[in-house]
Amino acid sequence: MRTNKQKIVLTSKILAIVIAVLLIGFLVFRDELLDQAIDKVSTTMKLEYNSDFAVKKASFDGVSGIELDEITLAPKNLDTIFKIQKIKTTVNLWKLLIGDVQLGTLEIKNGYVQFTKKGKIKNFGAFLKKDKNEPKKPNKKRDYAEFAYRIISKVLNLVPTDMSLENLVFKLDDNGKKATIDIKKLTLFQTKLESSIDVQTNTFTQRWRINGMADPRNKKGDIRFFNIDTGAIKVPYFDERYNLKASFDSIRFNVQNIDMSRGKLHLDGYTSITNLKMNHERIANKDVIIKNARFDYRFLLGSDFISIDSSSTFQFNKIKVHPYLSYNTEKDTVYKLKVAIPKMKAQDFITSLPDGLFTHFQGMEATGDFDYKLDFMFNKNKPNKIIFDSTIDKKDLKITKYGNTNLTKMNGEFTYRAVDKGVLQRPVFVGTNNPYYTTLDQISPYLQKCVLTSEDPSFMSHRGFINEAFKQSILKNIRTKKFSRGASTISMQLVKNVFLTREKTLSRKLEEILLVYIIENNRITSKQRMLEVYFNIIEWGPNVYGIGEAAEFYFQKKPADLNVQECLFLAAIIPKPKKFMWQFDQEGLQKAYATKQQTFLRNLMFRRGLLVPEDTIGQSSPIALTGRAHSLLNIKVQDTTVIDSMAVKEEFDF
Repeated sequence: MRTNKQKIVLTSKILAIVIAVLLIGFLVFRDELLDQAIDKVSTTMKLEYNSDFAVKKASFDGVSGIELDEITLAPKNLDTIFKIQKIKTTVNLWKLLIGDVQLGTLEIKNGYVQFTKKGKIKNFGAFLKKDKNEPKKPNKKRDYAEFAYRIISKVLNLVPTDMSLENLVFKLDDNGKKATIDIKKLTLFQTKLESSIDVQTNTFTQRWRINGMADPRNKKGDIRFFNIDTGAIKVPYFDERYNLKASFDSIRFNVQNIDMSRGKLHLDGYTSITNLKMNHERIANKDVIIKNARFDYRFLLGSDFISIDSSSTFQFNKIKVHPYLSYNTEKDTVYKLKVAIPKMKAQDFITSLPDGLFTHFQGMEATGDFDYKLDFMFNKNKPNKIIFDSTIDKKDLKITKYGNTNLTKMNGEFTYRAVDKGVLQRPVFVGTNNPYYTTLDQISPYLQKCVLTSEDPSFMSHRGFINEAFKQSILKNIRTKKFSRGASTISMQLVKNVFLTREKTLSRKLEEILLVYIIENNRITSKQRMLEVYFNIIEWGPNVYGIGEAAEFYFQKKPADLNVQECLFLAAIIPKPKKFMWQFDQEGLQKAYATKQQTFLRNLMFRRGLLVPEDTIGQSSPIALTGRAHSLLNIKVQDTTVIDSMAVKEEFDF
């Protein structure tokens, strides 16, 4: 009877013989196998993608090397996707025997890869289409960690340990919007990466460098991307395609750890960028500059979750942010977001704001400290249990200098000009020299209650923002899968109209949030004054601004004389004041949906004790527009011909 040691020795010998036989067989028939592999690829390209794939010459070099000459891929009647003069590579035979492809070395000389789009025709379009005949895979829950690690491993296996690229050109032509990246030379030797790259577009020419360390087998890398010429690196193509002008001095990508253990995948590293400059109409109306930004990331994936760990840090200038992001499918589909800004000096925060993004804060000074926390959670299967909690903890925080913006503007008289579709409207003077200007005590208390109930019920008590409103806004936007509802308070509307332009940019929205916080929390303007200004500047109809004009335009009254029914009407049309006439039919009567909306608002005020039944006595008849607004209604003129002819007949008969 053989001992265990003898069994192991015997098994090893058998395994060695099998491997030797396989290796000999491979060496004997490898040329035929290579030709068959190329033919198979060529057939697949022709039948499935209507493309010609060809290799003029294919041969083995040594035991594990492959050399290909003049390789092309060309879709029928379209631009060639790639044409390369020579590719030489080696593969790991042991990995190949178990079904994995791991490149050892790679050499590419003289070639190009191009993607073109002419009209709607793309030379790579066939490769984007899904195979309709492909059988549907069973709806099996994916293990995120295992799937991600498998993809990362396959990609890294295709990165050679030693590489040499010479004169390899990448071309992009999107209906005349062109970009060419010409890799003059790129080498990777003993983990050291060096390159020489020329970039050319319709608008600029530059020379780039990509240097650093790349160690694909140990899953590590540290690569720096910079420009050797004077000036910053410009991002190609995006300026012409998306009107986004972007540049930076250098960017760095670092991967410190990729580790799969106990069913969890850890990815650690950082990326940094210096002097990032962006210009786009949706971001701001001028260049936005971030001098220094860095993201130290800690990704963690499990079988049923993907997350960015809270130990990650995003830093721009002196501002540090700890983000936590999570997508979890263990029981329900749950999204979580937590943001924490640890205690920092208020002045450091102000000076760290990106140039061009917060122009109204230039020159502002502050004392004291603060920290901030945001907690958000959304359960797809239990949407009504959404969590949105935004808190700021202040310590001796005080604005000592307002900077370039006169934040006390609303406390005195000023001229307001609305902007409609980019067109500046007529000036409206907010002050006693305007005959329509109305002080708060001369505005019907009913109207004040109606407008506050419909627009901002907690205006008198909140500090500019309402967490519950944000929750409902987020929930509505998620359900409709579009931005269909905002969460603007009266404070936010005032700041937007009085201090900011109406441009729809990220800059304007961020400035709006910060200005509201400063004005409300530093009590720069009283709530009563803010409400008075609000009533005197908001649009209430076509070329109708302020309650003084609105009361006369609709009812030929003073704001103090408006009854409850008229106040309900005025409050209801604030969201779409220029379309008030569509609430009325051809007889001049309000349509059912409009009266239902006003009834809902009235009943809500009854329940909250803001109105009592006695307030509406004698106001059950349909509302009547007695001012100039009546002329804008689409009222059908009654045909009196029949009545007149009957009157003539009666008179004749008499």
